[in-house]
Amino acid sequence: MPYAPSPDGTRLYYEEAGAGHPVLFIHEFAGDHLSWEPQLCHFARRYRCIAYNARGYPPSDVPEDADAYSQAHAVADAIAVLDHLGIERAHVVGLSMGGFATIHIGLTHPARTSALVVAGCGYGAPKDARTGFQRETHAVADRLEREGAGPVGNDYALGPTRVQFQAKDPRGWATFRDRLADHSAKGTANTLRGVQSRRPSLYDLEDGLAALTVPTLLITGDEDEPCLDANLYLKRTIRTAGLLVIPKSGHTINLEEPDAFNQGCADFFAQVENGRWGARDPRSLSGTSIIRADRDE
Repeated sequence: MPYAPSPDGTRLYYEEAGAGHPVLFIHEFAGDHLSWEPQLCHFARRYRCIAYNARGYPPSDVPEDADAYSQAHAVADAIAVLDHLGIERAHVVGLSMGGFATIHIGLTHPARTSALVVAGCGYGAPKDARTGFQRETHAVADRLEREGAGPVGNDYALGPTRVQFQAKDPRGWATFRDRLADHSAKGTANTLRGVQSRRPSLYDLEDGLAALTVPTLLITGDEDEPCLDANLYLKRTIRTAGLLVIPKSGHTINLEEPDAFNQGCADFFAQVENGRWGARDPRSLSGTSIIRADRDE
């Protein structure tokens, strides 16, 4: 099995397909490298695609100590995969937990990124919701250690932003649920405690986000309630961001609507690679609603 070593020695399992400009895929909490299969099948036709399992997700190593899991570790692990493969710059695509990691990679290692796709990002971001979010993550972590990944995974897969996937594609949703039930209870519990509950609020990153110049595509489903306001905030704060909202859709957006997700990413990549994805035109921020504000009298 191919592994990339992280700075602290944790081994990260990865798979790759295709050739061309690299695209690194970073999975969500409820996913793993297999969650990106519809994207690898599509983009490997013209890109070098890499998907890996975060620490805590076998066959990657599962550190026993929750302190071995954090947002900083998640960023360092992604960079370690790029380093191991000799990749200088890549398009980075992340969903949810992976979307948070993608943002932080753009903030801390912009020279390693050529484009950022930040999908389903926003859970626990509002400051007034952080206490409740942290309480919920710790409660789920406790259940994982008490009951195991199977029962908890089934309930997680039926969350309010996952049922859209079940309603549209019961077979695909069942595969997602079954994979989730096979995850390491210890690894996912530690991920909840070390990464999810401790990561900083997006609203605390405003200065860095406002200075970010890497081309960025934000993607969210319109029924992914915890992400809607956060994505509007990100769109308004990141000068190089565009926002794609997919209708009648929830959180597991790359699996729930793979064609729309892939098309959105493909169009974005093409514009970036042709130098056509720039910062927002400042004239669109003039403060007027329907007529130009800068005409000389």
